[in-house]
Amino acid sequence: MDKRLYQASIFLAVIGLLVSLYMTIYKVTDNDAMCLGSGDCATVNASRYSEVYGIPVALFGVLGYGAILGLNLVENRTEFLRHNAILFAFGLALAGFLFTLYLIYVEFAWIKALCPFCIVSQITMTILFIVSVIRLIRQPQF
Repeated sequence: MDKRLYQASIFLAVIGLLVSLYMTIYKVTDNDAMCLGSGDCATVNASRYSEVYGIPVALFGVLGYGAILGLNLVENRTEFLRHNAILFAFGLALAGFLFTLYLIYVEFAWIKALCPFCIVSQITMTILFIVSVIRLIRQPQF
């Protein structure tokens, strides 16, 4: 296990989790003061794309980042996790990255507004995906 990549993965998951929690609270409370100076944040948050079947998109981020963080924290607990946790985390990061690409497209093409918090989450997920690819490639073969 590459300790730096492991630490980077945990750090990125925590950052993503915190940003997603913040954005979930913002969505649920509809408190525009949480935008911190960007009107585009409110535009994105008020758009129909900020929810999927009534569930805030940011909540999916909380669940995804939380699951990746959890997998990283338990990856050495059992033999099964030692063999598979990095692969599972990669799968979640891949799904998160693909969803991130979709959200970037939506912000640029349809909403025509960029939320700074969304951008932080998008950059975080992209780097987390890259780190997960590298970790998967470097994972020792059993």
